[in-house]
Amino acid sequence: MRLQEYWGIGPKTAELLEGELGVERAIGAIESADIRTLAAAGLSRGRATRILRRATGAKGLKLLATGDARAVYDDLLDLAAEAALTAHAADRIRVLTPLESQETAGERLDRVERATEALEGLDEDDREAVVDAFEQYDDASESRRAAVDAAIALRDVSIADDADGGTFERLAAVDEPALQAAATALGSVEGGVLESEDDDGLTVSEGADQRLDSLRAELAAVQRLDDAALDVLETVRGRGVRSLEEFQRAVVAYVAEESGVTESEVRAAAPDDARDETDFVTATLRSLVEELESRVADREAAVAEDIRDAIDAAGADVEAAVDAVDALAFELSLARFAVAWDLCRPELVEDGLAVCNARNLFVEDPQAVSYGVGAHAVNCGELTPPNGDRVAVLTGANSGGKTTLLETLCQISLLAAMGLPVPADAAEVGAFTTVVFHRRHASFNAGVLESTLRSVVPPLTGEGRTLMLVDEFEAITEPGRAADLLNGLVDLTVTRGALGVYVTHLAEDLSPLPPEARVDGIFAEGLTDDLRLQVDYQPRFGTIGKSTPEFIVSRLVANAANRDEREAFRSIAVAVGEEAVQRTLSDAEWEN
Repeated sequence: MRLQEYWGIGPKTAELLEGELGVERAIGAIESADIRTLAAAGLSRGRATRILRRATGAKGLKLLATGDARAVYDDLLDLAAEAALTAHAADRIRVLTPLESQETAGERLDRVERATEALEGLDEDDREAVVDAFEQYDDASESRRAAVDAAIALRDVSIADDADGGTFERLAAVDEPALQAAATALGSVEGGVLESEDDDGLTVSEGADQRLDSLRAELAAVQRLDDAALDVLETVRGRGVRSLEEFQRAVVAYVAEESGVTESEVRAAAPDDARDETDFVTATLRSLVEELESRVADREAAVAEDIRDAIDAAGADVEAAVDAVDALAFELSLARFAVAWDLCRPELVEDGLAVCNARNLFVEDPQAVSYGVGAHAVNCGELTPPNGDRVAVLTGANSGGKTTLLETLCQISLLAAMGLPVPADAAEVGAFTTVVFHRRHASFNAGVLESTLRSVVPPLTGEGRTLMLVDEFEAITEPGRAADLLNGLVDLTVTRGALGVYVTHLAEDLSPLPPEARVDGIFAEGLTDDLRLQVDYQPRFGTIGKSTPEFIVSRLVANAANRDEREAFRSIAVAVGEEAVQRTLSDAEWEN
């Protein structure tokens, strides 16, 4: 396969990757979602992430119909990646995409659920041992030796012995004695890294073979003497030798003493026809260096062959360990994400979207809400959403959490589509082919209206099931016409068999809604003692919410910078109901 066949890789990018990595390694990095390798080759991490998402899940990305939906998707994966146990696991999480079928999503949910149960089943010491094993693996740049060490460490965790289909089952099937032998063999390779099975140029590390270590030490010592041959000459001369024969014997003894090489080995390297003392010293040392280099090379080749034989003998187990450790890092990272955010497994259904006590992952300490649209079977007690409505028109107070609720529903829909647990106590999520999430945009011109309609309407015309989550459509056109447009969107949503939640302040201006639509409301309940707006974020089903502007005006009166400003806000209070404003201030225990 050519690099340019991948989305986002043109001639220049292909040339860069081929030059830095080679075609085979670059393709391997793409297919294994290795962002780190692509980034090290010169791509930005953002560019690498986009390429890998398209390479591994281009069809699933069609679910994200709008820029706002894609922004939620990006933020969700960044949040999940924070729980990753290794850098590669984080990369794999960041390139997750919505899956093409609920069956595939269900299979991933099964794996994440098993991993979560396994993680929660560990005691504190075992959980720390698991984290430590992956940290060491990550610190060693995920080498094969590090993978084998991590596999051995993870097998020591009691749950690793299970063979009943649990998360650690793949490790239980690996031959531990073979792994121990492989660890020893890989530890004999310089840096503990064997780049590939075809790497014949491996360097044997110190400590792997005593004889090789001794030869290397002798060679290093003789090389130092050879580099300082004139010093050797002067040192021997200084010992008071009187003849060439006596000088030669003294050189042999000195070199043997300084290098650890036996005198017989030094003598065997000495020339028989040296012209003088200088010639004898330099020729002896040069010949001895060459002899020792040859011995070191021969010994290293023999030891390397033994190491490779040991590695090859455990090859299948080493590969199984590498695969198992990478898979465990990924699945346990997702489990850590689920545990950290108290996520639950959603029920994947054909139609409908309903949640009990759902929480927005991007909001600190959010109020849980229960909500739904379409057919569902969730039971939230008194807060169980109505069943069967195709559209909900959501109304209510400013800063009342309406947009946050839309975003929460978007988060839950996307997580479920990726086969991940969701932030709720219970959830049913339909088989959506398109999610339209559109935030309120504070622009008021024809261009914005046209681009918005181009964004939100076409998904309602295609095949499959669309989820519409649209926020304050009236913000992009004049109020009178906005109500007509919103009516049209609601009717189109129902006609096309889609589901929708539309946030608006124009509920009372809408013409009679179709019977498949309902109106819900969020209510502000007053001001707190410190004059913050107090809102019940749980929508009331079948009721139009009120914006209650007296609460906002009351706060402005109370926080006025001076008397003139306060009087100006009091004049506004008359317009919205001075009595209501005064009562609100009194309830908040405000004193003039």
